[in-house]
Amino acid sequence: MDFQQLADVADKWCSNTPFDLIATEETERRMDFYADPGVSFYVLCPDNGCGDNFHVWSESEDCLPFLQLAQDYISSCGKKTLQEVLEKVFKSFRPLLGLPDADDDAFEEYSADVEEEEPEADHPQMGVSQQ
Repeated sequence: MDFQQLADVADKWCSNTPFDLIATEETERRMDFYADPGVSFYVLCPDNGCGDNFHVWSESEDCLPFLQLAQDYISSCGKKTLQEVLEKVFKSFRPLLGLPDADDDAFEEYSADVEEEEPEADHPQMGVSQQ
């Protein structure tokens, strides 16, 4: 995928997140992103013919630790798309952006389902005769 197509994907992704694509540098294949309150990172995109992966980094000391999840994801097996990488970065930065963790909601719904199923008094116990 050429760099302009990648930049278009990034623009589209930004429209659904708090991030803005603030700079692109085609020769370095670099895209810089920013969101309030001071959350910034950049992505280096691999060349078409190269087997390299995407690379994410931040020049902000406050942001860098939050990128570990995305960096681990990128270095795991398999090719990743820019969309997948950006989604993982967004998930990593949710706490810094003041947003709830997406996984917390799923866990709460799951917990609520489990709690509703507790009354088991109607079920016979194993080895206990019903006579």
